[in-house]
Amino acid sequence: MAATRVGLIGAGGVAQRHARVLAGLPDAQLTAVTDVAPAAAGALAETYGMKVVPDVEALLAEGLDAVYVCVPPFAHGPAERAVIEAGLPLFVEKPIAVDLDIARELAALADERKILTAVGHHWRYLAIADRARALLDGRPVRLVTGAWLDKVPPVGWWPHRDRSGGPVVEQAAHVLDLARYLAGEVLEVSAVGNGVPPAVEGADIDSTTVATLRFADGAIGTLAATCVLGWKQRAGLEIFADGLALSIAEDGLTVRDGDESYSVASDPDEARVAVDATFISAVRGEGDDVRVPYAEALKTHALALAVAASAVAGRPVAVPGV
Repeated sequence: MAATRVGLIGAGGVAQRHARVLAGLPDAQLTAVTDVAPAAAGALAETYGMKVVPDVEALLAEGLDAVYVCVPPFAHGPAERAVIEAGLPLFVEKPIAVDLDIARELAALADERKILTAVGHHWRYLAIADRARALLDGRPVRLVTGAWLDKVPPVGWWPHRDRSGGPVVEQAAHVLDLARYLAGEVLEVSAVGNGVPPAVEGADIDSTTVATLRFADGAIGTLAATCVLGWKQRAGLEIFADGLALSIAEDGLTVRDGDESYSVASDPDEARVAVDATFISAVRGEGDDVRVPYAEALKTHALALAVAASAVAGRPVAVPGV
């Protein structure tokens, strides 16, 4: 079987990461790339032997088998619609939009056209996430505490709410997705933002947000997010069930189960490879381990947007159905 021909829409940092992984997969062939910044597309194309094309329409004319959409949050929508209309398998990087309407529309369109989709919530592929889920089996979760404590990424659109959605939507969505994976759905959130933007010119996002979460199965939780540091301090979850405490991040899992305590190391790169490898395998009809199709990512996106909306409104917000 011939290699799967992949096109990239977007040539920024996250597209570069996917390109590195895809270039190392024996069954994938990086074929063409387009970006609104031609220099970025040219540099990526030169590195991996791809063709640079001027726009999405030209990309879709390249005889592709699958397309990756790796664009900033505010730019989602037109590219995905074009790929879905072309009937091609679609991989989308998170966050999948800055609002809910666009994401709902794309989810419905992909479902209507029966398009294979995947979204880059690669934490679902951490072996320690599955181990944590197994440990929690049959033990109701009582408390979830999540955090994303980090810096402002060096991209111009990030500190603007209408372009990134803010830190909870753009960064902490990984934590919220893992919370859903391990503790179930969230019904209601109540959040507070500090009203102080990070020390970046033109920023209009809250530099710190704290939220409480009410889960459908009875657990309660918290989320803390900040972007005031010059480094990534922590991104992960603590989960507490009867007689069990788990602490999980990309780089490891710590368990205390009664009198037994131990830690399990994790390599984040393994999950970053797995999210691409399983998508390509599914495109080829050789596997079926896409863990976050677009419809599933939509649920996490709705949760993140509810937290952001609650912080703006200053009141509890029900997580909307999708």
